[in-house]
Amino acid sequence: MQLVVRLFSNVSTAIDNLMAHVSNNLPCDAEGLCMVCKQLPPEGEILTCQTCAAPWHVACLASPPESPHNVADWSCPDCTDLSVDGARPSAIASSGGLIEKIRAIESDASLTDAEKARRRQELLSGGGADQKTEEGGSWEILGDKFNCSICMQILDRPVTTPCGHNFCLKCFQKWIAQQRTNTCAICRKAIPAKMAKEPRINSAMVMAIRMAKLAEPSSTGGTQRAYHVIHNHDRPDKAFTTNRAKKAGKANACSGKIFVTVPLDHFGPITAENDPTRNRGVLVGDSWEDRMECRQWGAHFPHIAGICGQADHGAQSVALSGGYVDDEDHGDWFLYTGSGGRDLSGNKRTNSKQSFDQKFESFNEALRISCRQGYPVRVVRSHKEKRSSYAPEEGVRYDGIYRIEKCWRKTGAERFKLCRYLFVRCDNVPAPWTSDIHGDHPRSSVPVVEELTEATDITERQGNPAWDYNEHEGRWLWKKPPPESRKVRGELNGDGNGNGTKKRKRQHHNKSTKQRLLKEFSCLICRKVMALPVTTPCAHNFCKACLEGAFAGQSFVKERTCGGTRKLRAQKTVMQCPSCQNDISDFLQNPQVNREMKDMIESLQNEVNEESSKAEAAENGMSAGAENADRAMNEY
Repeated sequence: MQLVVRLFSNVSTAIDNLMAHVSNNLPCDAEGLCMVCKQLPPEGEILTCQTCAAPWHVACLASPPESPHNVADWSCPDCTDLSVDGARPSAIASSGGLIEKIRAIESDASLTDAEKARRRQELLSGGGADQKTEEGGSWEILGDKFNCSICMQILDRPVTTPCGHNFCLKCFQKWIAQQRTNTCAICRKAIPAKMAKEPRINSAMVMAIRMAKLAEPSSTGGTQRAYHVIHNHDRPDKAFTTNRAKKAGKANACSGKIFVTVPLDHFGPITAENDPTRNRGVLVGDSWEDRMECRQWGAHFPHIAGICGQADHGAQSVALSGGYVDDEDHGDWFLYTGSGGRDLSGNKRTNSKQSFDQKFESFNEALRISCRQGYPVRVVRSHKEKRSSYAPEEGVRYDGIYRIEKCWRKTGAERFKLCRYLFVRCDNVPAPWTSDIHGDHPRSSVPVVEELTEATDITERQGNPAWDYNEHEGRWLWKKPPPESRKVRGELNGDGNGNGTKKRKRQHHNKSTKQRLLKEFSCLICRKVMALPVTTPCAHNFCKACLEGAFAGQSFVKERTCGGTRKLRAQKTVMQCPSCQNDISDFLQNPQVNREMKDMIESLQNEVNEESSKAEAAENGMSAGAENADRAMNEY
């Protein structure tokens, strides 16, 4: 027995000595590959430089050592001063005394062997302060706070251990493969077997590092993001379905070119000045093959939704496609049902019926605003409305301008509340179904709607409408200025073809890179910048207080009894992560703060506060200067 214990002790000592030798002589290439051919040489054909500890393949050397006695004192070509014999120059050696720098590192008694090896690596790989200066923005912002503790480089695919330390994924996997027990490389605390086998990448740190690398080292601290935009003039003239479409139709269609220059929130008819292609505008009776083609001419921009509008701005157009059984179409006026009230998470069989009440919000509120203000609403009818005598036989047709006179709520045929709207036609051009040669005339009274007797939340227009009939001119026109567009108005192309192009303005938020980085470090529970951040084994980040509060009052062990007479074996309580289904009960018993992330957040917050103070002081100074200038002008 003593012999076995002694043998085991000798083997353990030999392994520890081997690991210490490897760590003290850490090569430049952590994979152990040759510095020339980048392949793993056989054991008998490896030469190790005495200065930089880099591996070299004997067959790849132009002048290998002549005798075995010189192998121990052999230096690689990068560490040898080759300027004497005229051999290939070394880029690093020519920059100023590489050998002297390495010897100075070796003679520094205050450094450990591991620190000496790390500094030799930085010299030979061009790292250190020079590398930080060259990378600019990312190093200036992150510094060395997000460096891997094994390879000493900025984290690549970062992995966070339950004890709060961060490593590169490859470094972590190599470390685990070398250990007999799964322990942290820094604090030697135990790592769960599941995490050691399947480590998860910390996505919050990945996004922060990526954003810092994309940052420009400018005075404003702004970021330059690349937006992949397909301009209007690059789109096809006709929408088409891609080969990846799973079924026939336009489900996965590519949107075609927009031929009109009106913005997406344009109220009223589309006139000739907004139609540079045909110079006639969108006329009553114009028809298209489908909603995608209708969108290209601006009559109704959404190719699926039945309402085009904004809850705080108003509605511009609607499409009648038979979506609700309560709709009534009388041509010159119709009763329209709002949107919502259906569960769209299921299939067509389950989401075709009402499952809850509609409310005046979103698109429904947009229609109510148009009712109160008297805005003109464009109306298109689809062939899908089979119950209406006024719907086209095929395709989609533009039927002119309507105005919403009233809106209310009532119980529909499916026993749920519906938002209802009374549309009345008020266009200068006759409807497609009439033989008259004149447009609509004002009605003396609105049509009688029987369901108003049981309606609730009735809304009627109190003041004069924005779109009304002018007796002197004998036509419908704007009595009030139309609402200003909040979208960027399309402009004509400079190629002379006259095709309208919709230029979408991407507003640049005046936030510095550091403010954007802080947003990436948001808690997944409170959605604020994390205070005392903790990272679960499933790689999700939370505030420590938020995570503990989510499981407050729950015990880690559940006591069980059999009929209240005798106790059974206690059962472990499963505590699922707030962001996934993984059990984190073991981690919650002693959650450790991610110190590196905490220091990074605090550093960013301090720098953001300083920038805000400077910007506020500069703004106050400019305001004071402007006031002094105005005062001087007044005195003058």
